[in-house]
Amino acid sequence: MRTKRKLSVTVDENIFQAVDKAARACNMAKSQLAQEAFRLWITKRTQDLMAKGYEEMAKEDREFAELAIQAQREILQ
Repeated sequence: MRTKRKLSVTVDENIFQAVDKAARACNMAKSQLAQEAFRLWITKRTQDLMAKGYEEMAKEDREFAELAIQAQREILQ
């Protein structure tokens, strides 16, 4: 059973040159470098989306807390 799949991408010449140079400098195949770049991008994207979700939840939680405090004040008056 194969655990890897082939992917073909088209990039601008300057990106290709940078990838080629980085792969040689790191002594790794361009496909290995691309796989690591994809992995890092997916990780960062996931973290960014989670952070955004937490920020939105914090805003909703703050609004709910303010409503609860206001309701308590009304009851106690």
